Amino acid sequence: MSTDIQLEKKKIHPYQYYLWGGLGSIVMMFAGLTSAYIVKKSQANWLDFELPNVFMASTVVILISSFTIQMAVKKQKEQNENQYRGFLSLTAILGLVFIILQIQGFKALEANSIALIGNRSNSAASFLFVITGLHLLHVLGGIVALIWISLKAVSSKNNIDNPMPVKLVSNYWHFVDILWVYLFVFLRWVG
Repeated sequence: MSTDIQLEKKKIHPYQYYLWGGLGSIVMMFAGLTSAYIVKKSQANWLDFELPNVFMASTVVILISSFTIQMAVKKQKEQNENQYRGFLSLTAILGLVFIILQIQGFKALEANSIALIGNRSNSAASFLFVITGLHLLHVLGGIVALIWISLKAVSSKNNIDNPMPVKLVSNYWHFVDILWVYLFVFLRWVG
């Protein structure tokens, strides 16, 4: 293999740089939020409460979705169009299930008289709502990206030949998965 080809393979696509920059910003945002959470927790009016078990179920769902997006990457490399699209769709569906479970967790807290926002809310519940709500927005962004590349894969047979879209989306999806595991552990045992 020539040196030029080897160097070309080692280059990182510009979109990867953009993604890593964006992910770095997201890390900083959540680091700031969790740091503020720790500081605020030392105040006298902090309300301690247990997370509903549905948050554990949502964690399992998002971990399964990490497997399905990786299978989509594998099927793209194998040029297996039907399974590629199927795993992309399954990942998006699992993302939606994650969001639904998170909303059920919010409702369970409200049912236990723990107001997340408004006059009756406590800063502990409000922090939980802001942190998990921002994460949900990032998951929703991943779902939109999954739907977009799924539609592109359906509309053009040549699109499965380009691995970049699924690589970018899978990196992002793994990131939001890992971020949720961190947030869940933080909120469950540190918070």
